[in-house]
Amino acid sequence: MIRAMRTAAAGMQSQQMQVDTIANNIANVNTSGFKKNHLAFRSLLYRTMREPGAPTQGSSVDPTGLQIGSGSEVASSMKLFQQGDLEPTGNPLDVAISGEGFFQVTLGNGDVRFTRDGHFRTDSTGSLVSVDGFTIDPAITIPPDATEITIAQDGTVAVSQAGSAAPSIVGNLTLVRFPNPAGLKAVGSNLFAESGSSGSPTSQTPGQAGTGIIRQAFRERSNVAIVDELIALIEAQRNYEVNSRTIRVSDEMMQQVGNLIR
Repeated sequence: MIRAMRTAAAGMQSQQMQVDTIANNIANVNTSGFKKNHLAFRSLLYRTMREPGAPTQGSSVDPTGLQIGSGSEVASSMKLFQQGDLEPTGNPLDVAISGEGFFQVTLGNGDVRFTRDGHFRTDSTGSLVSVDGFTIDPAITIPPDATEITIAQDGTVAVSQAGSAAPSIVGNLTLVRFPNPAGLKAVGSNLFAESGSSGSPTSQTPGQAGTGIIRQAFRERSNVAIVDELIALIEAQRNYEVNSRTIRVSDEMMQQVGNLIR
């Protein structure tokens, strides 16, 4: 009965972490480029009371043995990088990736991070930066007299200037891919960091080598589906309740045993 309580408690802890994950997904339903988290569970260690195949009588053996489990735990969390819906914004500096790939940005301390959030802006020098002011890599500078900005599907950035008949190219947006994007480490602010599991990034021209294309004046919405999250939340709640009921039943059984000796 004590084992049953501990087993149920382990299940409740797993479901609590599931609820925490769902809450984070729902909280970021309007976060541009956000990718939902998914938890994987595994069973805890088993106590073997009798080995499968152990001799029973004569030449007979136990066909299944006897093992008692001790609950479950969260094995890992994983980002699901399915494409989010593209929403028009009308802002020429908003760009979305239709397909695979990440934008590369450089932080103030020189560290490199990766993002799917294409809400770009220009700073005081005209450099293209993220909403947090991080420089887009490779660096692109928009001239102060630019009257129109055009970003092609292959990442070519061109501007029209007063007194110039033809647009001039000022830079190219590139995308990076990873052998295992699910292995990227989320560091907040819509940014990811390279890890030993993700592999090394490879820079590509948008639309080539499996990377997606650039869509100007669009933003990529979160890939969180509220209906799916609510269903998962109800399931986690019910699983939590069943585990708590197991603890109550074990407590009632122990109480009955205690009453026998009175």
